[in-house]
Amino acid sequence: MASSSIPISQSQAFPTKTYPKAFLSTPLKNPSPQFGVFPSGSLPMTSVRGKGAVLVVAAAAAASSPAAEIPKKRYPGEAKGFVEEMRFVAMKLHTRDQAKEGEKESDAQPIGKWEPSVEGYLRFLVDSKVVYDTLESIVEKAVYPWYVEFRNTGLERSEKLAKDLEWFKEQGYDIPEPSAPGTTYARLLEELAENDPQAFICHFYNVYFAHSAGGRMIGKKVAEKILDNKELEFYKWDGELSQLLQNVREKLNRVAEGWSREEKNHCLDETEKSFKHSGEILRLILS
Repeated sequence: MASSSIPISQSQAFPTKTYPKAFLSTPLKNPSPQFGVFPSGSLPMTSVRGKGAVLVVAAAAAASSPAAEIPKKRYPGEAKGFVEEMRFVAMKLHTRDQAKEGEKESDAQPIGKWEPSVEGYLRFLVDSKVVYDTLESIVEKAVYPWYVEFRNTGLERSEKLAKDLEWFKEQGYDIPEPSAPGTTYARLLEELAENDPQAFICHFYNVYFAHSAGGRMIGKKVAEKILDNKELEFYKWDGELSQLLQNVREKLNRVAEGWSREEKNHCLDETEKSFKHSGEILRLILS
């Protein structure tokens, strides 16, 4: 038998049938938001009659359902705390030979092929000290009260670098004056610390945490080539380094809990600038 080809018009969607006033005036109790189905006993059976009534009930249920909430966007690492977000962004800026999460194309020689000089290494150490002096001075002044959290963390490097430079001097080397990479970065840090605390914290995190990881590896490679494997004080910490880092992670996470999402994103956006300035100082080793 051939199927009917008569179109169903919009006017035929509901039968033209009247319903008792009781149906129209009966309040809907606890409608279920799914599929227009009501819990048993929520409507008198005498009030729901015919297929059209089922559609009316379904429409009423849909109208009374709250709008579906839009899922909150989750940022990589967010579930573990803001430091993990910063770490995730930083790792993406590494090359693949520096970190497995790295995505940046390498435009420089691998560290293993570097040919450093003592003079270049001294320039690197001097400019690094300028940066660490500045960071430690900023948290001592504490223009923002929560900078106090980052005093005496055990990650401080200024005193260690002073000892190393004194050792080089005793070996007969001339200690150079600070150069543009270090002094320029120090001025930027002072400006950010006063006017842009979220951006400053990005630099604070990346300077200290990068030195505790890749910085140590670089120090070891350089020592093998030009210092007869001498380990400088710059690469030593008083106490268990992993615990010192964890303590600072917790403090950073607590501080960031009071930031808006926009402030957190602004902090993350500063990562590339931090890498740029640190990289300029690092390249002094090869100068």
